[in-house]
Amino acid sequence: MRADRLISILLLLQNHEKMTTKALAEELEVTERTIHRDMEALSAAGIPVLAERGKHGGWRLVDQYRTKLTGLKDNELKTLFLSPSFQLLSDLGFTKDWKEARQKLLASLPNSLQSQADDMWNRVHIDTDTWRQSSQELTALSTLQQAIWEERKIKMGYEKANKETSERIVEPLGLVAKGRTWYLIALSNGDLRNFRVSRIKSAEMTDESFTRPQGFKLAEYWNQSKQSFVQNLPAFEVDVEVSPSILSRLMFTGRFVQVLNTGTSNENGWFPVKLSFDTEQEAKAYILGFGDQIRINQPVSLIESIKNMAESVLTLYK
Repeated sequence: MRADRLISILLLLQNHEKMTTKALAEELEVTERTIHRDMEALSAAGIPVLAERGKHGGWRLVDQYRTKLTGLKDNELKTLFLSPSFQLLSDLGFTKDWKEARQKLLASLPNSLQSQADDMWNRVHIDTDTWRQSSQELTALSTLQQAIWEERKIKMGYEKANKETSERIVEPLGLVAKGRTWYLIALSNGDLRNFRVSRIKSAEMTDESFTRPQGFKLAEYWNQSKQSFVQNLPAFEVDVEVSPSILSRLMFTGRFVQVLNTGTSNENGWFPVKLSFDTEQEAKAYILGFGDQIRINQPVSLIESIKNMAESVLTLYK
C-alpha cells in the first residue's frame, strides 16, 4: 500500500508541479504526518523532492524530474473505458471527439489488453438522462464553453424564478452538470454565483477578458455550494401514523418528501413515521393524497388544515 502511495505522490507532483502537504493528504486520504514521512522516504530513495516554505509554498520535484512509473494497472485501465454520459457529451458537443479519442487509446494498448479494455464497454453503462426526455433549452451552452476557455466576459440575459429577465455581465469560470441539469459557475460583481444554463436566454461574448481567481477549484467550490444549499433548504417535519398497506409506498410516490425514520408497529398495527417536506403546502397535498391511510399526530395545526382541505374537496363535488 505504501509503495502505491509513493508512486501516486510522484505522479501527482509530476502532473501538478507543486502541491501542499494538506492537498496531498486530502487527495490520498491520509494524514499530513503520513505525507511528511512519505516525503522523507522518497528523499532517502534519491527522488529529488523539495519543500518550499511560505504562503505559496508546497512540495515539488526539482530539475524537471520525470518518473517512468506510468504503467496502468488492471483497475486503472478499466476506469478509462467506463462508458461516460452520452447525454452530457452530446450537450457539450463532444460525442464524436470522445469516440475518436477512445479508439486512439484502444489502439495504443498492447494486443493482450485490448480485448479486456473493450470488454469493459459491454459491462458498465452510465445513463444520466431521466425517464422522460428533458425539455430544457441549452442554446447558450456553446457560447459559455468558448468564453470559459478564452477567459472572456459574457453579457447574458438571465430569467429569474418570477420569469423576469435581467441583463448582466459575468466572468464564466466553469460548467457543472448535476444529473442532466447544467449550471454555469461565474463571478458576478465580484461574487461567485451559480446560474442554471436553461434560464440563460441569451449569451454574448464580449471583447473584455478576465483573470481566473488564483487557486479556484471548480469541484471543490461546487461541493461546498451544494452542501450549503442542502443545509439551508426549508424543512417542515410531520409525525404521522401510517397503515401497513401503504408503508412500502411512502418512498415511491414521486413527491418531494423524505422519510426521516420509521418506528415499530403499535397496538393497532400502524407504524409511526416522521416525514419531512420543503413546505407545509407540500405536506398537506401529500398526506391528503393517501386518504384515510395516514393519521397526523404533530403538528396539531396541520390536522385542522387537512380537514379544511378535505371539506373544500367535498364542497367542490357536491
